[in-house]
Amino acid sequence: MALPMPTTMPLLAPIYLPGQEPLPPGTSDWEKQEMQTALKYQKYLGMAMESCPLKVTLSGGAGFALGGFFSLMSATFAYEDPLSRASTQLSTRAQTMFVFKEMGRNMWSSGKGFAKVGAIYSGVECCIEGYRAKNDITNAVSAGFLSGAILARSSGLKAAIGGGVAFAAFSGAIDLYLRKEPSE
Repeated sequence: MALPMPTTMPLLAPIYLPGQEPLPPGTSDWEKQEMQTALKYQKYLGMAMESCPLKVTLSGGAGFALGGFFSLMSATFAYEDPLSRASTQLSTRAQTMFVFKEMGRNMWSSGKGFAKVGAIYSGVECCIEGYRAKNDITNAVSAGFLSGAILARSSGLKAAIGGGVAFAAFSGAIDLYLRKEPSE
């Protein structure tokens, strides 16, 4: 129920608990039940969208699609003639199949790389955000440093630190841009 408001402060807005706000006059019981059901599903969806496994999955999938798309675009803008890479003794159909298979391999490889970067960054950032219980630029920079270091770890300590610093700077710049207030 609504909290009673003191009559000594008539200009103070009433405070209602979540889910107990007053409904418009003439709302039927069926409409009330439908609104409660919609609120329940909205709450479940919000909880799902805040879960780290879903964020990692979505980031990995988006990274895979973006990497494949970039590879496809770079293949269409290649300087050399793709048919020159195939043997000139082959028929046009065989040359075309060769080019499409090579494009598919490149798209798969690039997609996997982008998916790996997206999933690692998203997972690390989600863990940091959950640990700190804050959503600020520190999360993005920290996640960028750790992700860059993880991705460059096989090249040695110096490369891992350099990769972490570079990825942290990139993540911080992107996060600052996304948090910038829109001009009106």
